[in-house]
Amino acid sequence: MSGMLEGRSILVTGAAGGIGQAAAVLFAKEGARVIAADLNPDGLAETARIASDAGQAIETIEANVGSEDDANRLVSETIKRHGMIDGAFNNAGIEGDWARTDESTLENFNRVVGVNQTGVYLCMRAEIQAMLKAGAKGSIVNTASIAGIAGAMYMPAYIASKHAVVGLTKAAAMEFARKDIRVNAVCPGPIKTRMLDTLMGHHPKAMDATSDSTAMKRLGEPQEIAEAACWLLSDRSSYVTGVALPVDGGMVAGP
Repeated sequence: MSGMLEGRSILVTGAAGGIGQAAAVLFAKEGARVIAADLNPDGLAETARIASDAGQAIETIEANVGSEDDANRLVSETIKRHGMIDGAFNNAGIEGDWARTDESTLENFNRVVGVNQTGVYLCMRAEIQAMLKAGAKGSIVNTASIAGIAGAMYMPAYIASKHAVVGLTKAAAMEFARKDIRVNAVCPGPIKTRMLDTLMGHHPKAMDATSDSTAMKRLGEPQEIAEAACWLLSDRSSYVTGVALPVDGGMVAGP
């Protein structure tokens, strides 16, 4: 039986680990021709190895999504290699420094926004331009966060950037719905990734409290976010656009 993404050409950013790595491997298993992008060459090699061990092939490109030239190159290289770009998972992101708003730095703010917000914008713009040039039709999924839906302390740049991703997603969804280009976002809750480990390192007792803050009383797995992104990229979600989908174990469902 064909996979959910059979024959699709899909670009995945932030694919050197965590959610992006899980997504790149899953998309390949579901039949996609995957281009995995990241700044971390060792992590990309590991992603390709994991896919190969599962009997899948993933191509990799080292790139900085916050660079306009690199974002454009990712899309043009995807088209060069595969003839088209059918979908994209704009997942690259960083957490930045842990600090209260009044104690945070402009340098950190600009660095986080440059990847999380500007990077998504640049990739999404290049992807949409390519889809329109090819006659339209496509699906784009951006990684926001529950931090793009609700506030949290000590991460002003991260919170602001993820709220912006939700806004960018909704704006583009409205602009291109009649062109058959769907744009959605996944909003992960606490997921077992390096980023969460880094954040929890600031508060060693916070991991248990974070798990308890979800209705399911557990942390999520990168694979669970990848599955949601795969569905949004596929035709099985053909009437879904402009959605910021919480995948958070019920964390934002309650008070």
